[in-house]
Amino acid sequence: MYDVDIREPLFDYLDETYGKNRILEEKTMGRSRADVIMLIEYEFIGLEIKSDSDTYSRLKRQARDYNQYCDRNFIVIGKSHEKHVQEHIPKEWGVIRAAWEEGQISVRQLREALPNPKVKLERQLEWMWRPELNRILEQNALPAYKRKSKRFVQEKLLAKVLPNLLKKQMCEELFERDYTLWEEQLQAYRQEQNRPIQRKVKY
Repeated sequence: MYDVDIREPLFDYLDETYGKNRILEEKTMGRSRADVIMLIEYEFIGLEIKSDSDTYSRLKRQARDYNQYCDRNFIVIGKSHEKHVQEHIPKEWGVIRAAWEEGQISVRQLREALPNPKVKLERQLEWMWRPELNRILEQNALPAYKRKSKRFVQEKLLAKVLPNLLKKQMCEELFERDYTLWEEQLQAYRQEQNRPIQRKVKY
């Protein structure tokens, strides 16, 4: 069983288990790329998929990155990893297993994920687009900082907005994000800043 076989049954399981959620796939985080980030109310949940054909060779580094960016984390495994996976993950991580049963892939939780004590709100802010940050500034009656860098805006939000409120506003923006509007919003922002328009889009 491969990664591609697991994803759709996994997403069905997450819908049934968590209700309202948004799935973000292949998100950059530090030196790694997250397989799945699930957004639920006020929380980012990371899910690293290790199918039967995968090894643990990169997992140590991946776990460090997931722990900086996600409020809770799961490893999603094929049946072949069931006996030894807990030796390779932090104690706070949960375990979800995907295995063939009666002709279809069955997904179930083997261990709950606990709150991650190492998560950093400033890392999660890296996932926000500049127009989204601008709206959060406006919601908090802060200046627009139109000539300042994205990093400057992130630091101001961290300094001026209570963490729980900032997380709530970030999640609300991400639930409403429309990837089809990304290039349009980027061009409008660059025109406003009198910057050259770049056609290449990087998510």
